[in-house]
Amino acid sequence: MYRALAAQRGARLVLSARNEQALRQIADEINSEGGHAISVPADVGSETDVHAIAEEAVRYFGGFDTWINDAGIGMYGELLKTSMEDARRLFDTNYWGVVYGSLEAARQMQRQRGKHGCAIINVGSEVSDRAVILLGMYSASKHAVKAFTDALRMELEADGAKISLSLVKPGATNTPFPNHATNYMDQEPQLPAPVYDPQVVAETILHCCDHPVRDVYAAGSAKQHALQAAMAPRMTDWLMEKTFIQKQKSGKPPRPEDDALYAPTTGGRERGEYPGHVRKTSLYTKASLHPFLTGALAVGTGLAVAAVIKAATGSDGAG
Repeated sequence: MYRALAAQRGARLVLSARNEQALRQIADEINSEGGHAISVPADVGSETDVHAIAEEAVRYFGGFDTWINDAGIGMYGELLKTSMEDARRLFDTNYWGVVYGSLEAARQMQRQRGKHGCAIINVGSEVSDRAVILLGMYSASKHAVKAFTDALRMELEADGAKISLSLVKPGATNTPFPNHATNYMDQEPQLPAPVYDPQVVAETILHCCDHPVRDVYAAGSAKQHALQAAMAPRMTDWLMEKTFIQKQKSGKPPRPEDDALYAPTTGGRERGEYPGHVRKTSLYTKASLHPFLTGALAVGTGLAVAAVIKAATGSDGAG
């Protein structure tokens, strides 16, 4: 989604994933519409593959000023029943992929020091702040992404690097995430409501490409869950224990053939199969990304309300 939006805004793109066929199709679509994109098949869990992505970007475009780490795989099930081999593989993608990508991008951007500002965007999750039951390993990997991102940001700032480092934390988003996750449950997993359209995350990522945002929740519910967990952690535990186990089960039989942990799935769908209402926008996210505009609108609304009250009461507001 954000790839197409970025191309529409004139960005030259290097697309990378394990699914070579889907990559080529997306690149062809972008190029046929007047954009500029190349595809580099790679597994971000391999440091060698990530280095090759950067090398290809330099070879083809002469360099890059933006790098987005968004690869992620889910894992549903009880931690006591989780295979450690599967858990390590998940961390290879979700955590080490971010580490390899961030460091490779930062080194390349440092070589371009003084030319212009650069941006690295890491996609975490609302579970970067609050672990979710039955998503323990996934939550742990996203906690690690947040810690790494915060630490690297401080180092870059202390070094005076002209590199912004943003952490985007989406809420439940209508992508094929639950279908492609490794699943230890007896039912196919599903996203808990409220669920947001991928466009919300895409627009947030692109905003971070152009503006040095430290971190942002790409869903009002994500911010709500983080605040709830910080203010009432034991109550949040209890609510998750009582409600989130069933909320994450669809009632349908599992489909292990869609598991993307060790191999890419076929196709390249950006939207999932969530059957309920999907929120097309997040007013909270828009407000957090545009605080001055939001403040101005709030003041304007307040003045308009005051004018209506004055007209209705005939009062000049004094006394």
